[in-house]
Amino acid sequence: MKKIKIILVGKESFIATYINKYLKNKLSIHHVSLEKFLKMSTEAIKKFNFLCNCAVNKKYQSDKYSSKNDFDLKIINKINKINIKYIFLSSRKIYKNGKNLYENNKKHAIGNYEKNKLITENFIKQTIPKNYIILRLSNIIAPPIKNKRKVTINFIDNFFDYFSSNKIIKYNNYFKDFLSIEQFIFIFFQILKKDIVGTYNVSLGKKVYIKELLKWLTKNKDHNFIPLKKFKNNDSFYLNNSKLTKKLGISILKKDLKNYCLRIKI
Repeated sequence: MKKIKIILVGKESFIATYINKYLKNKLSIHHVSLEKFLKMSTEAIKKFNFLCNCAVNKKYQSDKYSSKNDFDLKIINKINKINIKYIFLSSRKIYKNGKNLYENNKKHAIGNYEKNKLITENFIKQTIPKNYIILRLSNIIAPPIKNKRKVTINFIDNFFDYFSSNKIIKYNNYFKDFLSIEQFIFIFFQILKKDIVGTYNVSLGKKVYIKELLKWLTKNKDHNFIPLKKFKNNDSFYLNNSKLTKKLGISILKKDLKNYCLRIKI
């Protein structure tokens, strides 16, 4: 098998940084900023099999959709006549909270960010119908990357901040869907090897309660995290990942997430 060649856009991106770290010896990776990518020639881009954008505009996350804030739109418009597979990182937030959510479940985008993701998804499907891979990601667990231009604040960022503050933190013991960065990288690599097309949930596919995740991360030590006995708006969810795991012929295990969390230094 020829070595897979991929362009990763987002020089300081959390996900791109980890993909580069874990897969640089298995893939031929060109890790660049959006600005440098947009200056690449068509001939240079043609040398690669895949392109994955990990950069995001802050206004794309917070404001109503505007094409000028959509980095993926800019990239697609540059490559739509090139035979290169485009990997779009979408979000689980496009679904309504609930159990066992499939790719064809009714969409329930409330905030601007998830509405914008759906708009971009539809644009990609219409523009490059044979050359896209849309990945709807659950929460990814890994030590945060230092980045002055950081846009997304997720569960693990908040955990590290709260843990180091030594303040008492009360939380809702929802169940959610988490993947370790190692599990995500494994899935990502298999996707590249199989060269699939379509829209897929990328997830553990099982309930993980916040309480048990905190227990793993804090190494079973009592800390200042206190679960609330009652909560009103239930934000629980997990995604069904069977479409992807069957396509790739893989299993994603909860015990591997637990073991990774126990190894994280805090």
